[in-house]
Amino acid sequence: MLYLQEYLKVLIADDEPIIREGIRYSIQWNEIGMEVAAEAEDGEEALELALKYEIDILLADLNMPIMNGLTLIKNIRKSLPHCRVVVISGYDEFRYAQEALRLQVDDYILKPIKPDNLTDILEKIGEALKSLAAQRKFLKVASNQIVQNTFIIQEQFCRNWIARSFTGEKIKEQLQFWGLPEERPNLLACIRSQEFESKQQLITESDKELILFGVKNIVLEIFEKEPRLVFGDPSSGLLFILLWGHEYDELFLTLEKNIQNYLDVSVTIHTETVTGDFDNVPFVYESCLKKVYAEVPVSPIVRRAKNIITESFTNPDFTLEMVAQLLQVSPVYLSRTIKQELGTSFVGLVTQKRIEKAIKLLYTTDLHMVEIAEQTGYASQHYFSTAFKKFVGVSPNQYRKGLTLQSIEK
Repeated sequence: MLYLQEYLKVLIADDEPIIREGIRYSIQWNEIGMEVAAEAEDGEEALELALKYEIDILLADLNMPIMNGLTLIKNIRKSLPHCRVVVISGYDEFRYAQEALRLQVDDYILKPIKPDNLTDILEKIGEALKSLAAQRKFLKVASNQIVQNTFIIQEQFCRNWIARSFTGEKIKEQLQFWGLPEERPNLLACIRSQEFESKQQLITESDKELILFGVKNIVLEIFEKEPRLVFGDPSSGLLFILLWGHEYDELFLTLEKNIQNYLDVSVTIHTETVTGDFDNVPFVYESCLKKVYAEVPVSPIVRRAKNIITESFTNPDFTLEMVAQLLQVSPVYLSRTIKQELGTSFVGLVTQKRIEKAIKLLYTTDLHMVEIAEQTGYASQHYFSTAFKKFVGVSPNQYRKGLTLQSIEK
C-alpha cells in the first residue's frame, strides 16, 4: 500500500463493459485525488490486478463470473487489509447487503449509478485514507524517534556498566526491560578502522560523525535478530557490541564487507569471550581495549586473506595456493607477509579458525566427533583429533567432558 503516492489507486471490477466505461468516464478522478489503475471483468482478474497495483479503493459488482464479488472482497480483506471497498450491485436484496456489511464495505450502491452519489462516497473515502496516511506517517516518525532514543539510552547504560556504576541487580533489571537475556553476555566485539583513524586529520568532524553513524546502522541491521547491545566511544571512533550468542563468524564477515562496500572504510573486528558474571564485563572491555591498541596495522592483502580464510576454512581442500591465486600474489609472498604481520603462519590461522569452531560445536551441540570433523574442514576424525589435541592440549572428548590440560596434570 502506497500512502505517499500522488493519486489513490482505484480498481473497477464489473463483468459489464458498459458499466465499467460509465464509471470511468463519469467521475473526475484527478479532481478528487484518484486514478483508475485497472479494470477487471471477473473476480479472479480483479484480485490479480488488485495485488499487482496495490490498490487503495475497490469498486466491485457482486455478480461476476469465475469469482463473485463477495469472494473477491474476502480475498482482498486478507491480502490488502487497508483497501476500501464500495459494492456496486444490481441486487436490492437484504442478504447481499448484510453479507457486504459483514465484510466491512464502505458503501453499497445500486445500479444504475448516479455519478454525483458515487463522487460523494469516493471523496469521503479519500479523506479517510488521507487522514489514515497522515496518522501512519506520524506514528512512523514517533516510532523512529523512540528507537533512536532507545539506542541512546542503551549506549549510556553500557557506558555506566563498563564504568562499574551499576550493581548486578540493576543490570539485570535493565536487560529485562529491553527483552535481553538476564545473564552476562558471551562475547564483546570491538570494531576498529586503523585506516579511518589515520585519515582523521583530513576528515571534518561532521563527516566523521556520519561515517560512525553509518557503521552503527550497518551493525544494527546485520545483528537485528540477535540479542545485542551496541555502544561507541566517540573520542576514539571505536564501536562495541555485547552479544549473548556463540556463532558470529559469518555475521562479522558480512559486517566487514558491508562497511567496505557502503562506506568505503576497512575495519577489523576484535572479539573477547566474556566469562564470570556481570562484574566481569568491565574487565573484559579494558582487556579488549589494550589488545586492540596493541595490534600491529594489517595490510589490505593480509586483511583480505583473513576474510577468505574465515569464508573457506571448513573446506578440507583449502590451501595457501588457493588464497594466493584469488589475491593474485605468489604463495611465498603471501605466506611471508602473513607471518610478518600476524606472527603466525597461514596453516596456523586456518587451524585456529577450525579449532575455534570445533570448540563451539563441542560446547553447544551433541554432534559426534566425525560430524564435527566434517564441519570444521578435517578430512577424517583421526586428523581432527590429532590437530585438536596438539592445539588445545587435550582430546576433543576430554574437552567436551570439561577436562583441561591443567586438570589432567594435577
